[in-house]
Amino acid sequence: MLRLVLALFLLAVPSLAHATDAGWALLRDGGHVVLLRHAFVTGATDPANFDIGNCATQLNLSERGKQQASRIGALFAARAAPIDHVLSSRYCRCLDTARIAFESEPQPFAPLDLLKTDPAEKTAQMEAVMKEIRSYSGSDNLVLVTHLENIEALTGVAPREGEAVVVAPEGDNLKVLGRVTF
Repeated sequence: MLRLVLALFLLAVPSLAHATDAGWALLRDGGHVVLLRHAFVTGATDPANFDIGNCATQLNLSERGKQQASRIGALFAARAAPIDHVLSSRYCRCLDTARIAFESEPQPFAPLDLLKTDPAEKTAQMEAVMKEIRSYSGSDNLVLVTHLENIEALTGVAPREGEAVVVAPEGDNLKVLGRVTF
């Protein structure tokens, strides 16, 4: 059984590395949109007393998450992946991921917050994100720091914490061009 698990792991590692290399190649060229899931957090769900304006009432980056965010920024710099600007969910874990990684103040963008439960609000939220993506035409990369659920809804992909998904508009949807795992 252990051999089977090890064999499956070894088969998966080269494909992850290839996906990451392809993602970096896209980012070095610039002009792309990156959906970045926030880095590692301290728990699984926000407390019952959640307040968007008070970080003490939210899940926050763990020490590992802060290190991961720092590594994300260092790799963007080392790989010469140019950043135009960064939009972020207003949740502290996303804002902090962006601040640590890109060493600048991100622009809070409410449509990147966790998805609403009301179907009409959720649709409006996704349309606002798609509008932002479709309107981007810069020569450097646009980074959108958000949550697992948002990226899944937009792409069908379930990224790990701190993983980047490079996307492009394709009709009414997004096409995943590459992924970068940190």
